[in-house]
Amino acid sequence: MCKDCKTPYYITTAIAYTSGKPHIGNTYEIVLADSIARYKRAQGYDVFFQTGTDEHGQKIELKAQAAGVSPKEYVDKVAGQVKSIWDLMNTSYDKFIRTTDEDHERQVQKIFKKLYDQGDIYKGYYEGLYCTPCESFFTESQLVDGRCPDCGAPVQPAREEAYFFKMSKYADRLIDHINSHPEFIQPVSRKNEMMNNFLLPGLQDLCVSRTSFTWGVPVDFDPRHVTYVWLDALTNYITGIGYDCGGGSSEQFGKLWPADLHLIGKDIIRFHTIYWPIFLMALDLPLPKQVFGHPWLLQGEGKMSKSKGNVLYADTLAEFFGVDAVRYFVLHEMPFDNDGTISWELLVERVNSDLANILGNLVKRTVSMTNQYFGGTVRNTETAGAADEDLKAVVLEAVKKAGEKMEQLRVADAISEIFNIFRRSNKYIDETTPWVLAKDESSHSRLATVLYNLVESITIGASLLEPFMPETSQKILAQLNTEKRALSDMDTFGLYPDGNQVTREPEILFARLDIKKILARVEEMTKAEEAAAPVQEAAGSGAEKTEESQEDVEPRAEITYDDFARLQFQVGEIIACEEVKKSKKLLCSQVKIGNQVRQIVSGIKAWYTPEQMVGKKVMVLVNLAPRKMAGVMSEGMMLCAEDSQGNLALMTPEKDMPSGAEIC
Repeated sequence: MCKDCKTPYYITTAIAYTSGKPHIGNTYEIVLADSIARYKRAQGYDVFFQTGTDEHGQKIELKAQAAGVSPKEYVDKVAGQVKSIWDLMNTSYDKFIRTTDEDHERQVQKIFKKLYDQGDIYKGYYEGLYCTPCESFFTESQLVDGRCPDCGAPVQPAREEAYFFKMSKYADRLIDHINSHPEFIQPVSRKNEMMNNFLLPGLQDLCVSRTSFTWGVPVDFDPRHVTYVWLDALTNYITGIGYDCGGGSSEQFGKLWPADLHLIGKDIIRFHTIYWPIFLMALDLPLPKQVFGHPWLLQGEGKMSKSKGNVLYADTLAEFFGVDAVRYFVLHEMPFDNDGTISWELLVERVNSDLANILGNLVKRTVSMTNQYFGGTVRNTETAGAADEDLKAVVLEAVKKAGEKMEQLRVADAISEIFNIFRRSNKYIDETTPWVLAKDESSHSRLATVLYNLVESITIGASLLEPFMPETSQKILAQLNTEKRALSDMDTFGLYPDGNQVTREPEILFARLDIKKILARVEEMTKAEEAAAPVQEAAGSGAEKTEESQEDVEPRAEITYDDFARLQFQVGEIIACEEVKKSKKLLCSQVKIGNQVRQIVSGIKAWYTPEQMVGKKVMVLVNLAPRKMAGVMSEGMMLCAEDSQGNLALMTPEKDMPSGAEIC
C-alpha cells in the first residue's frame, strides 16, 4: 500500500502502429494497462500512464500511396481512430504521444547523432531478408519455414546502404542485468526465450536507418537516410516525458524515469528487452524496472489478423455488450502467460453467467430486499449468525489476495478473487434466507444485519472492481448511496454508514442475452456489409460464377485494334495483401507497377490467401477507372483465367519480368 505517499509510477503501453484501425486484440493491451494504472492510483501512487501511436515506416508510406494521400494525412486519420477507441474503452491515459510530434522527432535526431558521435553507430551496407509488415531484416537461419518468424509473411532479399548499431558492445552487460534482475522480463518464459534464442547465441549489429523509403525521421547529418522504425518508436518512452539528449531533460523525466512497467505484446518482446535496453545503456540511462510481454487474444485457433479475416473490433463489441462487459471479458479471459480466446458465444456466456447472474442479480436482490423490508434504510444491529464470520473472512481474504495478484500483474486472477466476494454473497443469501426472516417480526433485527452484511460486502467488491469495470463500479456504489472505499480501509469489515439509505429503484446492471438473437444480429450485420460490396464485373476479376458454368465461353462483339489499343496492361508485383473486412469475397492488394503502387481489390479470396498473393507478378489492367468496392478504392484490375467449374487462376508471366513491363 502507498497511501498518500505520492511515489511516482510510470506505466506505458506499446505505441499502436498506424497501418489500420486497432482490433480487439490490440485494444486488450490498453485496457490491461488502464486496469493496472487505476489500481496503482487507488494504492496512492502518483501514476503517469502513457500510450500513443507509431507512425513512420515503409508500410505506411505504401498504404498512403495506395490511398492517394500523403503519409501524414494517412497517419492523422488512423491515429484519430486509435485515440477514439482508447477513449471509448474508458482508458485513463495521461499522455497520448505520436511519433510525428515535432519534439519527439527532434529528439530522435539528437539521439541518433549522439550515438553516432560516440561510435555506437556506423555506416555500412545491409544485405539480408526483409519483412515489410514487420519492417525487420532476418538471416536465413532466423526464418520459420522460409517466412518471417514474427508475422509469417514472405521475406524478400534486400541490399541497401544503412547505419548500424553495435549491439554486441553491450550484450554481456545486458545478460548480466537480466541475470541479476529476475523481475526485469515477465513472464519468466519470455526471459528464457530472449536469453536462449538471441542473447546467448550472440547478437548481430542492428540496422538503424533506411534509404529505400522516405517516410521517417531524417538523419539530419545524412538526409538520404531515415531512422529505422525501432530506434524511432522505442525512444517515445523517454521523449514523451521530457528527455533531452542535449542535457536539458525536464523535471518530469527526472521524476518518472526509469519506467516502472513497459506493457507490450509478446510478439515485440525482443525489441523491448534487447534493443531498447541496449539503446538506454548507450545513452547512459537506467533501464526500465520491468517489461511484461502479455499473451495474445485469439479468435478461434489463431492470432487476430486482418489478413486472416478473423478480426473483431472493440467499438462493434461495445455496441453489442457495453464497454464494461467487453473490458471484463478481455481482462478476465486472458491467462498470465498463455493466449486467451474470444468469440461471440464466449462473450454471451460470460455476460449471462458472471455479470448478469452473479453480480447484477446480487445487487438487484440486495437493494430490492432493503427497500421491501426496511424502506431502503440499511441498519447494522450486529445480530450475529452462523454464516456471518465466514462471509466476512472471504471478503477480507479476497481483498488481500486481489492485491497480491495485482502486484504480480495477474489481473485475471485478481478479478476472480473479487468475484469470489459476489459468489460468497449470493451463497450467504441462500444460507440466511432473508425472505423467511422477514415473515417473523422477532427476526427483523437479524434480517437487518444480514442485509447490512450484504451491502457492506458489495461495497467492498464494487470498490475493488473500479480499475477493471469503472462505470459498473460507479453504478453499484450509486445504488448503495456510498463512495468508493479506499484500499487502505478494506482491512476492516463494517464501515458502511449505519442508517444510510439505498436507492429506491435498483438498476439492472446487465441483462441476460439470448445467444440466438446475438448471432442473428451478427449475421444481419455481415449481410449488410456484404450487400455494400458490389460484385466485380469484369472478366477474370473474381465475379461470382453462374450456377451452370459452361466449358465454352460465349463470344462477345468484335472490337477493332483501336479498341484494344486503348487498354493498357502491365506487369505488377504484389507487395502486400489483406482481406477486405466488409466482404467474404474480396482481397485488397498493394501492387507495385514500375515506380508507383496501386491498390487493387479483387474477388479471389476463395482461391488465394493474402499470404499466397504476396510476391506474385500478375497481369494488370492499369487504365481502368477507379471504383469503390466494399468501401475500399480499387485502382485497376488483375486478370485471371476461369475454368468451367468457376475456379480462378491469376495470369502471371511465363518468365520473370520486371514490375511495370508493358504487356502487348
